[in-house]
Amino acid sequence: MAKSNRGKTIAQLSVLIQSGVLDPVALAEETFTAIRANEDQSIFVSLLEERALQEASASSKRIREGRSLGLLDGIPVAWKDLFDIEGIATTAGSAILTTAEPAIRDADVVQALAGAGMVSIGRVNMSEFAFSGLGINPHYGTPENPASKDGARLPGGSSSGSGVVVAAGLVPVSIGSDTGGSVRIPAAFNGIVGYKATRGRYSMRGVYPLSKSLDSLGPLCRTVQDAVWIDAAMRGLGAPDIRRGSVEGLSLVVPETIVFDGAEKGVILAFEAALKRLEKSGAKIRRQAFPAYAEIFELMAKNGPMVTAEAFAMHRERLVGPQAEGMDPRVVARARLGEKITVTGYIETLAARERLKAEFASSIGPGELVVSPTLPHVAPLTAPLLTDDELFVKTNARTLRNTLIGNFLDGCGVSIPCGTGDAGMPVGLLISGLPDGDEHLLSAALAADEIIR
Repeated sequence: MAKSNRGKTIAQLSVLIQSGVLDPVALAEETFTAIRANEDQSIFVSLLEERALQEASASSKRIREGRSLGLLDGIPVAWKDLFDIEGIATTAGSAILTTAEPAIRDADVVQALAGAGMVSIGRVNMSEFAFSGLGINPHYGTPENPASKDGARLPGGSSSGSGVVVAAGLVPVSIGSDTGGSVRIPAAFNGIVGYKATRGRYSMRGVYPLSKSLDSLGPLCRTVQDAVWIDAAMRGLGAPDIRRGSVEGLSLVVPETIVFDGAEKGVILAFEAALKRLEKSGAKIRRQAFPAYAEIFELMAKNGPMVTAEAFAMHRERLVGPQAEGMDPRVVARARLGEKITVTGYIETLAARERLKAEFASSIGPGELVVSPTLPHVAPLTAPLLTDDELFVKTNARTLRNTLIGNFLDGCGVSIPCGTGDAGMPVGLLISGLPDGDEHLLSAALAADEIIR
């Protein structure tokens, strides 16, 4: 009986494929068989079987002939349902876009990974229009967190399917977007790695937007090593250019502002235990208050969130027209709040953002990275949130709280599993860097990955 490849990392699969032990076509076929047999059928919104088998066949031929495109040749990848795939409509988790015109070309990052030889398996579920950190979707169903043992728990959003498809072992990597935490939240909830790159690190052409001032992209995968390989390919490089750093002498700062407020005891215990392991391995850890963090939330309370203003501007015609009836009522209600945000308030927030970015950068030392719990809580049970709008709003705000700081400050971040909390659910540790500090961040995360776990 053939050994299953389910749950393997990119690196593990790459060794098998490049050595000729595993054929890319056989892997693609195994992947589709596993997807169809999987109990949770809400993970994918569309499968790309014909395209995938063509790509896998081409990969197989290259490798047999000694013309491999590199480490990622033949590796399966899934895409969040907001990346353009040639020939099909981009639905962004919404039922009202199913009749939209098909994309005439792949998104740039889809092209980039195809150019590295990767095999596109399909598009995965998400919060409608990427406008929630929880991952609930009334149109396509809500993917179930594979780590839960006591009933359906949240997958995290908005890249819900991206988190679940990797955690369930169906594909080794899925590409998501992150506007307020949408890569790092599902990574933390599902016990995998999620890397949010600095905004602008990758081309956004062919990516359905939510907030162009905040949107960024990144992979959800099983290890930081896998994320580094994907990062290189998304930038069009033929091989990774990130060097593994050292935990010895690594300088880490733990914020004393906001991020621990109301945090579950299990989350704090898992986080602090990971810090002790890092410190024992030679990392230097200090703690500091960050007034800039508090001011971000004061600005949001005064002027409204930037994401809400930009989401309303983008979807205004839908929100005031008949299409709103076909949308998730919670997305509609939240987006309509953007109508109350004034131009004066929005401009004030933009100006304050630039000042706070500069203040934050000057408040940490050269080479220092920030470490915090990715989220203040583990993935909650889904059922109570389906019927209680007030609880939904409260939980959504709490879930987005720690991660949105990084988006507002235009930084980069990697969430790495660091243990378990309540109900045995995964806890994530978030390492965050300054804007365009991705190389340093990934270098440090590579070194710290195994220690943090």
